[in-house]
Amino acid sequence: MSTERPNIVFIMSDDHASHAMSCYGSRINETPNLDRIANEGMCFTNCFCTNSICAPSRATILTGTYNHINGVTTLATPIDGRQQSFIKELKKADYQTAVVGKWHLGRGGESDPQGFDYWNVLPGQGDYHDPMMIEMGVEKQHEGYVTDIITDLSIDWLDKRGTEKPFCLMYHHKAPHRWWEPDDKHADMYEDVDIPEPETFWDDYSNRASAAKEAEMRVDRDLSERDLKGPTPDGLTVEEEKKWKYQRYIKDYLRCVASVDDNVGRMLDYLDEQGLTENTIVIYTSDQGFFLGDHGWYDKRFMYEESLRMPFIIRYPKAIKAGTVNDEMILNVDFAPTFLDYAGVDSPEVFQGTSFRPLLEAETPAGWQTSMYYRYWMHLAHHHVYAHYGLRTHQHKLIYYYADALGQGGAVDDTKEPEWELFDLEKDPREMNSVYGDPAYADVIAGLKDEMHRLQAKVADERYVKDVD
Repeated sequence: MSTERPNIVFIMSDDHASHAMSCYGSRINETPNLDRIANEGMCFTNCFCTNSICAPSRATILTGTYNHINGVTTLATPIDGRQQSFIKELKKADYQTAVVGKWHLGRGGESDPQGFDYWNVLPGQGDYHDPMMIEMGVEKQHEGYVTDIITDLSIDWLDKRGTEKPFCLMYHHKAPHRWWEPDDKHADMYEDVDIPEPETFWDDYSNRASAAKEAEMRVDRDLSERDLKGPTPDGLTVEEEKKWKYQRYIKDYLRCVASVDDNVGRMLDYLDEQGLTENTIVIYTSDQGFFLGDHGWYDKRFMYEESLRMPFIIRYPKAIKAGTVNDEMILNVDFAPTFLDYAGVDSPEVFQGTSFRPLLEAETPAGWQTSMYYRYWMHLAHHHVYAHYGLRTHQHKLIYYYADALGQGGAVDDTKEPEWELFDLEKDPREMNSVYGDPAYADVIAGLKDEMHRLQAKVADERYVKDVD
């Protein structure tokens, strides 16, 4: 019965950085409905993805495995839906299951959603306005704004579900993914306001590996007229042009976020009205972080903080104390085991994450993870970011740019020289100065490499050995 096992509403947006949410102390906007989830539940300050790009992160969340296991290493490697997933396990446990909105794990055959009683998803990225959606394999055009439509369809499924069984709804927004097209309701937000620039906006990429300088995601140079909704005005200085482009970019991004926030409010109100709030776990997250002008960039992919860090807020009145904040480290690979834990379902042996249910219930297990392993595989594709892997602890971050496509789908076969970076996150939280070459950190580096190799072995990922250092 639904009164015995919790319902799950798993809300995920695309490219919504935590520092664009007021419950995370955002300097640039307010998200009152998302804040409701945080204020009535728990906010995690150290939630990280294991690969900061859309499809790989989604595959990890669904399957509870790292990308070298689930096979979705890049945007060009669709999921094989025959593998195990938390949704399939919930369905076997008599949950009603649905996914509405962004899927982005391939289209057709084994890549279509599997294990769902109902699915209605966007093809690929989908469109912001009048989107085509695929309902149980059948294409249908919808009139309106995509964020509203995804919410309408999600609520419609909830209305039609059976009430005798618990449910898991994956309610997944396209926004605020590029090309940042707001709806009419929010089109004039921030019109007469200057959004503050981030502290690292004028980064010159010195004191780091060359990968940062080579990336092609700069606000001043790489945003297109489609991004900016028109040409850059004539007569601007170089500095004025960069400022102008940032304002155009960030305002449209935040307008898209505002629509997500409004629609999450609609969903929360629906749960209240239907008497479902008390027995429903509500999660809000994004598939990764995003650069909001940080380091002068947009997009993600890097292991740097703004890209690596995911928002994760969760409400469950029966078990999670309202208004709590947790600083322990959780990963997207841990989501699936956690969902199953609350449903009373054992995780399959193939799952590589760990349930953080104890953290949600104010207990930190002995030996809880204090380090995490990351790998970005899509070498030089789209934004010219080098392939890399690395380790993050609470104090340090070690990154190895092995800079090789290694035959991965969608990656560019143009190998670069390997490089290392090390950041002391206590002294340099903005990651402006790599101390990898500093002799004072020699022992730290040795220890971090040992820990990284331990985690690589633990998750069964092969270490790239071109650089023997």
